[in-house]
Amino acid sequence: MTMKFGHVGAPGSLFEATANNFAECVGSASGGKIEVQTFGSSQLGKDKELLQKLKLSQVDFALPSSIMSSVDDVFGVFEMPYIIADRDHMRRVQDAMMDTFQSAAEAKGYHIVGLAENGFRHITNNTRPINVPADLEGIKLRTPNGVWRVAMFKLYGANPTPMALSDVFTALQTGVMDGQENPYAQIASAKFQEVQKYLSITGHVYTPAYILASQKSFSGLPEDVQAMLTDCGNKAQDFTYETAAQLEIDLLDVIKAAGVEVNEADKAAFIEASKPIYKAFADEVDGGQELIDQVLGLGKVN
Repeated sequence: MTMKFGHVGAPGSLFEATANNFAECVGSASGGKIEVQTFGSSQLGKDKELLQKLKLSQVDFALPSSIMSSVDDVFGVFEMPYIIADRDHMRRVQDAMMDTFQSAAEAKGYHIVGLAENGFRHITNNTRPINVPADLEGIKLRTPNGVWRVAMFKLYGANPTPMALSDVFTALQTGVMDGQENPYAQIASAKFQEVQKYLSITGHVYTPAYILASQKSFSGLPEDVQAMLTDCGNKAQDFTYETAAQLEIDLLDVIKAAGVEVNEADKAAFIEASKPIYKAFADEVDGGQELIDQVLGLGKVN
C-alpha cells in the first residue's frame, strides 16, 4: 500500500522532519508493506486544498496547523494569545481534552492520527522592532488563514492579511507585506531572514499541527493498520517536540547570523492587550469560555 502525505513545510522545516519521521515509522512498523510518500512545499496543494483532497481521498495525510480554527471553532482555542505556556502544558491539554478535539474533527469528516506542532510564533518585519502592541500600528502583516489570528492583530493595530505560506517570501521581498509571524522553524526554512530586518520574540501563539486523515478513509482501514498509524502518530509527536526544542536554539542563531536585529518583546503588554480577544471567543463560540477555562486550568501545575 502506498499513501501520500502532503504538507506546506519547506525543506529543513519542522513539518518536513515530522512528516518524514511518521513515514519512516510506518514503513518500519509495517515491515515495508505500507509506504508513506511525503510531499512538502505545497507540492500537493496549500492547506485549504489539502483539506479538500483528504476528503476526496486524493491525499492520505496532511499536516494543517492554524487553518484548523476554520474547520471547527473548537480549534480556535489555540489561537488565543499566550494560552499555552509550554510543551508540557500542551501534553496535559492533549491528555485531558483529546476527545473534544477528535470529536470536532470527526464531525467535519477528519480524523486526527497524531498531534505534532508548528510551535511558538514570533513577529518579523521591515519597519521597526516590535516591543509592545502599539509598535504594530499600520504594519502590513501576513497571517495564516484563521479568523482569530486576523482579529488579534487588528486588535494590536496591525493590518493583517491572510496568505498562503508559499506566497509569503515574495510578498515580503517586494514590500507587498511588511512582516509576518511564524515559529523559527518556518522562518528559517522559508528563508524569511533574507528579506526581513527585525525579529521580535513575542511567542504570542503556540500552534499545534495535526497529522490529519479523512475520517472515512481512516475508519475503512483494518484495525491493526489504524492502531499502527496511531502509534506512529504518537511517536512522531515525541520526535517533533524534541526536535522543535533544539531548533528553537539552533535556528535563532541562524536568523541572527543573517543580520536580523532581534529583540525580546514585552509579553506582559501583549497579554494585557489580548483580553478582548478572549472575551470575543467566549461570547461568539458555543462553549468558548469553558474551553478557555479548561486549557488555562491545565497550565497550572500544583
